[in-house]
Amino acid sequence: MYDRGGKMAAPALSGRAGSAGSLGNSPTIATGRLSAARMEDLNRLIQEFSKHDQREYDDQRALEIHTAKDFIFSMLGMVQKLDQKLPVANEYLLLSGGIREGVVDMDLDELSVYARGTDYDMDFTLLVPALKLHDRNQPVTLDMRHSALGHSWLSLRLFDEGTINKWKDCCTIVDHINGTTNYFFSPTLVADWFYQSISLVLLEVQKKPQRGMPRVEKVERNGTIISVILGVGSSRMLYDIVPVVSFKGWPAVAQSWLMENHFWDGKITEEEVISGFYLVPACSYKGRKENEWRLSFARSEVQLKKCISSSLMQAYQACKAIIIKLLSRPKAISPYHLRSIMLWACDRLPANYLAQDDFSGHFLLGLIDDLQHCLVNKMCPNYFIPQCNMLEHLSDETAMLHARKLSSVRSDPAEHLRTTIEHAKAANRLTVELQWRGSSNNLPSPQSDASGENQPDDRLAKKLQQLVTENPGKSISVFINPDDVTRPHFRIDDKFF
Repeated sequence: MYDRGGKMAAPALSGRAGSAGSLGNSPTIATGRLSAARMEDLNRLIQEFSKHDQREYDDQRALEIHTAKDFIFSMLGMVQKLDQKLPVANEYLLLSGGIREGVVDMDLDELSVYARGTDYDMDFTLLVPALKLHDRNQPVTLDMRHSALGHSWLSLRLFDEGTINKWKDCCTIVDHINGTTNYFFSPTLVADWFYQSISLVLLEVQKKPQRGMPRVEKVERNGTIISVILGVGSSRMLYDIVPVVSFKGWPAVAQSWLMENHFWDGKITEEEVISGFYLVPACSYKGRKENEWRLSFARSEVQLKKCISSSLMQAYQACKAIIIKLLSRPKAISPYHLRSIMLWACDRLPANYLAQDDFSGHFLLGLIDDLQHCLVNKMCPNYFIPQCNMLEHLSDETAMLHARKLSSVRSDPAEHLRTTIEHAKAANRLTVELQWRGSSNNLPSPQSDASGENQPDDRLAKKLQQLVTENPGKSISVFINPDDVTRPHFRIDDKFF
């Protein structure tokens, strides 16, 4: 519910973070409730934005998506064979939306600016485990003594001698007085190796191009992320590939979160939520980049989104599009902060309120108010680790600058939505124009290869199209064996954003 100022109050760290006890008059600037007519206008604009923001997949586009995905997985299989560093049978998490969309909690400061329509048509994030610790009988032990909350160093003592020997060159080394040596898995050195390996493989692949093979339009190192843009037919697809460490089980630092009541209780099982977590190559603001990893619960978030109403999700997407443009400089707020705020709101607000189909305008205003409240207080708890304040590093000046910008949005949200809609339309027009040019220039597409050897499997294309049609807005987790990339292993994981 809203507080007396018409707001969804943001979570606080006093008492239980994000609990109902944090409701009250937030210090954001009150603008009062909008009239029924203006609220209806907001609902209509959010619907219109959703229509332009969601991409339609026809048969050709679905096959192009599949061709790009197969190319990326084949490439990773070749990376594995270079030096056998990557696990032979690996489990990747494929998420719709790039890192810039906030699908994973990574820092955006070091990323090049890419725009849909101008640089790409569709974007994906692929988490690729460099190491796996999947023995459920082994407790998840992380070295957090040197790190800020929500971050950790990773000692290779957890792994066998063979693994240590493989990855020694991607570690920082600490020699102890007693003569022992400790190898700490380095996110920056792993990213160096990963970028070099991917670049080498793509160079070799492009020496022997095959008809219908994706065009590699860009390979770029963005901090610890490798961004690859592929051209397939008339489509351009951005893959943000992230080397991670994959764990089964649940970290001790997030154990208390499981003890609380949550909006997903009774809708999905705890086993689904805590099936595993990752370390991603990102460090805290005072941490050592060469040693520090960040805990990520991307797998759990895929499950939680099964329980979020489409109306709230549409409001989130619209709000995210507004803040990405508005708060891009200085880069203090990422879309992931907004995602955390939404999850806290789901925990705090009554289920029947959140289930309202025609409340997307209310939800949009509430998300804006909550984000403004977080900025004014410099307080945004991580949803899974509430004691970790994700805005702790913000200066007062930056926080107040962004809070003032949000006040302008709150005073006339409809106008900002109209601008966002125009941006989405412009991106779509660019995509259509480039597709038209591509067809005019007879760019090869996955279907243009008439030879039997390289002809895509029609049954697979039909199955992919069926999956896309029947599961709009859903994330695909893929299990792939790099020694046999011909066999697809789809698992639909439900809603993403």
